[in-house]
Amino acid sequence: MIIDASNLILGRMGSFVAKKALLGEKIEIINCESAVITGNRHQIFGVYEGYLQRGTHSKGPFVYRMPDRFVKRAIRGMLPYKTERGRAAFKSIKCYVGIPETLKNKNAETIKSADVSKLPNLKYTKVKDICIRIGAKIR
Repeated sequence: MIIDASNLILGRMGSFVAKKALLGEKIEIINCESAVITGNRHQIFGVYEGYLQRGTHSKGPFVYRMPDRFVKRAIRGMLPYKTERGRAAFKSIKCYVGIPETLKNKNAETIKSADVSKLPNLKYTKVKDICIRIGAKIR
């Protein structure tokens, strides 16, 4: 299953993907940088900048700065990744920035229940903006 993450709410998309992965499906998520996180922009930036200030560089916590890893880490939190079943489900999820050449001509699905247009307000931030704010080098 190929999912286009453009304008999808990260949490809702992640829970959908986690359920499908636990059922044994292989899932590939494209355009991870276009997923959104809802809420006040400055508050969201504050949360993720706070993660960077905790701990040490050698012991963690480690924060992923690239959008594909950022999204995959968010989905990991929705899986029982410490069990064998959860590890297998986590390995079956692949995330990509943009659309890779191997998936160019394939049909990508979207999740209607996770679309940002269903929000009653317009307060959201793209994953790309968050990643750039915490130090990603994205072109």
